[in-house]
Amino acid sequence: MSLKAKEILGEDPEVFFAERRYEFINKMLHKVLRGEKPLTLSDLFDRVFLNKYLGIPIFLTFWWALFRFTYDVSAPLSDLIDLIFSWLGQISRSAISDEWTASFVADGIFGGLGGVLVFIPPLFFLFFGLSLLEDSGYLARAAFVVDKLMYKLGLHGKSFIPMLIGFGCNIPAVMATRTIDREEDRILTILVNPLMSCSARLPVYILIGGAVLGPYAVAGTYSMYILGISLAVLMALLFRRTIPYFKGKPSPFILELPMYSKPTIKGTLIHMWERASLFLKKAGTIILAGIIVVWFLSSHPWGAPLEETYLGMLGQSLEPIFRPLGFDWRGAVALLFGFIAKEIVVGSFAVIFGLGEENEIGEIQEVIRRQEVFTPLTGFAFMAFTLIYIPCVATIGAIYRETNSWKWTLFAIIYGLILAYITSLAIILIGRGLGYR
Repeated sequence: MSLKAKEILGEDPEVFFAERRYEFINKMLHKVLRGEKPLTLSDLFDRVFLNKYLGIPIFLTFWWALFRFTYDVSAPLSDLIDLIFSWLGQISRSAISDEWTASFVADGIFGGLGGVLVFIPPLFFLFFGLSLLEDSGYLARAAFVVDKLMYKLGLHGKSFIPMLIGFGCNIPAVMATRTIDREEDRILTILVNPLMSCSARLPVYILIGGAVLGPYAVAGTYSMYILGISLAVLMALLFRRTIPYFKGKPSPFILELPMYSKPTIKGTLIHMWERASLFLKKAGTIILAGIIVVWFLSSHPWGAPLEETYLGMLGQSLEPIFRPLGFDWRGAVALLFGFIAKEIVVGSFAVIFGLGEENEIGEIQEVIRRQEVFTPLTGFAFMAFTLIYIPCVATIGAIYRETNSWKWTLFAIIYGLILAYITSLAIILIGRGLGYR
């Protein structure tokens, strides 16, 4: 029916009827309104936020302010969680006489899980800021501003909303592509959506950036989000031009802008909790299970040096692959278990470096600096690899459900791995060429 209507009308029915509707409204306004329309505060805001020159710089400025707010406000609360889990680890170690059980509770549970839960404050504040922007009506205008650019780069305007959701979690973002009518546009959006830096990657940026980037940690984290967006549009353009299935222009984007509104504390907190509570559920299930596996592999054979444990042997078998990127076996196994959930990357480091120590996040960062696990350059490349490579298991499942195709699911996995390696290697080579290490 829609194809027949498109043939009759000569264009997409949705676009046709929208244009006719606004033409009718414009004619009626001239008949019923007299005089000049007064300029409202909403009009003034739109003149600024929707300006073709100022719109994107303002969007990027808001994004920078959001991450600055996330870092600065959450730091004291993260330190408090550090202290609590450190104290629990010490208490359990002294209270449990059996060495194996004490290590399991102190290092495996409190050490590993505490290394992940310490990032609850920045995640909650990130979602708090996003809720403010959304409830105020600004995010819809941001979608309008970037639509023209996205259209030129081969993405549908409606792709912006799923991609924006991807900053929280890639799973609902992939599911949100159902609003895109054209199948080719929808699958293209699904393929590039994992490049949006979900909240699960933020703990990795904070850990590594704080360890090796010093005063540039916030800028390093911000650059990961810009890198993800840039790669998403570049890959969309590449796929659109090289894969026959995606050739052709995306369909037009029509968006009715909501009125500006004053966000309420209750509404903002509800939206924040709805999104951030997913992290808590994952922390209590899949992340905890993954961390326990990492602890077991890093502790057995019992009493063996870390390099001779099952984890060390696994990492050393993977190290040659990652050596050109400057990652040793510890970084390799952290990335491997990050396939289950990206938060486990942090939990893996917490378990590896927390053996016999206090497991505070500051202590883990100090070990990374002291043992030179990463330099500023290799740490930045590790952050980029974490951003780009295989999405978590749950996201892969969502991609399969929404595409109903193993072909596109495997394509998303393979191209993500290749792109992650090439990008990280480019960072290393360019950085060394500029004299960084």
